[in-house]
Amino acid sequence: MIHSTAISSEEGKLNKFHAKMVLTAGIGFFTDAYDLFIIGIVTSILGPIWHMSTLHIALLNGAALASAAFGAVFFGFFSDRYGRKKLYGFEVLILFCGAIMSACATSFAFLFVSRLIVGFGIGGDYPSSAVVISENSTRKNRGFLVLLVFAMQAVGLIVGPFLASLLLASHLSHEVIWRILLGLGAIPAASVFYLRRNIQESEHYLRSKEKLPVEVSRVVRDLAAPKEGVSAYDAQASKHSLFSKKWLLCLFGTTGAWFLLDVAFYGNGVSSVMIINAIHPNATLLAHTMISAILFLVFAVPGYALAAKYVDKIGRKPLQYMGFFMMALMFALIAFIPDLMHKVSLFIALFGISFFFVNFGPNTTTFLIPSEIYPTSIRARAHGISAAVGKLGAFVGAFFVPFLLKKMGVFSTMGVMSGISLLGILVTLVIPEMKNKSLSETDKS
Repeated sequence: MIHSTAISSEEGKLNKFHAKMVLTAGIGFFTDAYDLFIIGIVTSILGPIWHMSTLHIALLNGAALASAAFGAVFFGFFSDRYGRKKLYGFEVLILFCGAIMSACATSFAFLFVSRLIVGFGIGGDYPSSAVVISENSTRKNRGFLVLLVFAMQAVGLIVGPFLASLLLASHLSHEVIWRILLGLGAIPAASVFYLRRNIQESEHYLRSKEKLPVEVSRVVRDLAAPKEGVSAYDAQASKHSLFSKKWLLCLFGTTGAWFLLDVAFYGNGVSSVMIINAIHPNATLLAHTMISAILFLVFAVPGYALAAKYVDKIGRKPLQYMGFFMMALMFALIAFIPDLMHKVSLFIALFGISFFFVNFGPNTTTFLIPSEIYPTSIRARAHGISAAVGKLGAFVGAFFVPFLLKKMGVFSTMGVMSGISLLGILVTLVIPEMKNKSLSETDKS
């Protein structure tokens, strides 16, 4: 039966199938990261060309974040209703169309709408890819495989700035460069559309939806076997509701942690700007792009890699606790150490530790945890809602941190970010631990 097949697949070893699934989902996540963060460089280039106001730039920078929230909820809901296979691939198709439209934009309004489309596709990829990988993983390596996909975000965040740096260093016109940067996001999206459309349906999903087959029903009836034993799973699976007390509490944990992380993540953004100003006060756009890429490569990438390697040994909650705590501590030190702006080495060290633990911590675990703690019948929508609230946090950070900086100053703002990180620890308390546990256990709870 499908039930036993699903369990046995969780107990298997890593093989070529898992590698193919990681590639299929990972390339999409590479594209998500590239498209989501390249817009900051594009608006820096495009602002003077189109004479855009601060409001125009803010709207373009935030458009994809806002629409990603809607995409996450939409794809999460319909993935639970119609299946992982039915929808998987359409999120990258939407992303592809948005990237092509962005590269061809002739006005602010055209580009703004195009970025909304890109963001909708990006948002859809969060629950789709997370759940597809989680449900096709082995029990002991589920965290590793899910975070391996998420780590492709790091590759996208490195490739984007380095491509931009190469183009900015060339003799190409800036009018051409921004179009190339936006259009390039369509290539990896297109490359995985076919692979995604041809995945097999998750055994966990089939088990959650399948009613007792007619043939088996007849045998059971003829043998006068107790139907309760055969259909107990179906009865249990069908009664799960995201709005029950248990799952609402979990939802508070996963949405709250993701929201707080994405707001606090802007503490790193503030720090990186401060570091660049300290190292190179009059940095050009090219220098700014290169320094940002180097900081990310040195501090963030190892965090992604080590999170994937050790999450199944350490556990999800301990990693999230540790990450939030170290973020809070480093942000507090940056806020309260006197005259830190003139102690560049110490400043970089504190920033580096905080940036490392963002990724060897809640930036990765907030993506993993919602893909495994919920029952199959509500897993994708719960992940989609969690991702959507996370994107809302990013949106809040993007728009309100500049106001905090203006009103309170840099160091007081970092103190606020420290407090937000501490709240992340408290929110994590309500989340169950899934280290070495089968996804089938959530369906029985």
